[in-house]
Amino acid sequence: MRRVDLVLTGLGNVGRAFARLAEEKRSLCRDRYGIDLRLKAALNSKGGFLTGRATDGDGLGDLAIAVSAPMEHPAWHPGLRLGEALGGGEPGVLVECTPTDIRTGEPGRAFMTEALSKGWHVAAASKGALVLDFPALSALARSSGVRLKYSGATAAALPTLDVGQVSLAAASVSRIEGILTGVTNHILTRMEDGIPFAAALKEAQDLGIAEPDPSLDIDGWDTACKILLISNAVAGTGFQLADVRREGIRNVTPEMLKQARAEGKAVKLLGRFVQDEGERWIEVGVSSLDRAHPLHGVSGTNKAISYFTDTMGTITVAGGKSDPRGTAAALLKDIVNIYRGI
Repeated sequence: MRRVDLVLTGLGNVGRAFARLAEEKRSLCRDRYGIDLRLKAALNSKGGFLTGRATDGDGLGDLAIAVSAPMEHPAWHPGLRLGEALGGGEPGVLVECTPTDIRTGEPGRAFMTEALSKGWHVAAASKGALVLDFPALSALARSSGVRLKYSGATAAALPTLDVGQVSLAAASVSRIEGILTGVTNHILTRMEDGIPFAAALKEAQDLGIAEPDPSLDIDGWDTACKILLISNAVAGTGFQLADVRREGIRNVTPEMLKQARAEGKAVKLLGRFVQDEGERWIEVGVSSLDRAHPLHGVSGTNKAISYFTDTMGTITVAGGKSDPRGTAAALLKDIVNIYRGI
């Protein structure tokens, strides 16, 4: 049995969901994989929880409850810094769940850099630092002899990287198409049902999948970040965010959806990577898909991705929960796979 200490940065919906899921799956991870996951610390911008004991009634307990009244919890330390949380004992895994900032990559970039340089593995759900500085972070992980995993940043529970990097090994990928944001797919599906855009967006916010400021999703930035990370990882490209041709769904009208339905088509926001005659590009845009397209029937909050390959044909995987628990599950999967060597 190997003890694995976890330090969590970010105590929003995803961070709290991860803490609950890690506790829920702790016995399974012990029995099936021989790893004993222990939440050593959890931090936000005001301080953090710190304990040297297991995440049970004697340690942090239910983090979702504790964080609602941090000053009343015995493990709360105002002003706790990441360096203090990482110190002492054998390095484990930093679970990075701070909000995505695609302009600066902070605070995730600083947190990941510090953890990697101190010999900690990283499992990240936050996309900003990965989009802006992946080459440097990846090089730091290699030089430190640790792993940098980010399934949670590439469509959460949908196994985009698992399929592209493992299942398609030795295949050449000429095209990738994905419905990578559950928020936009939910909105477009509900608009097809006759629900106005604003009401469909409000539903997504009530479901907890859309942020109070939904611009990253509905303007295509979230999809752009994901297709960039996926294409760079799977196809070996070196795209930056400025390379993405991007449009969102603000200009989709009920008339467009009605016309598409009359033609047997479905309107989707797709992220695409294309390699053709030596040229490569990535884009995000609204497309009307006919019934023969593998992503035509993907509805609601579901996501999907199709890889077009030279030796395996077209491989499509669909589903994956679009909620904080789905992202938490992707983080937990990455942690398990770090210690399985996958």
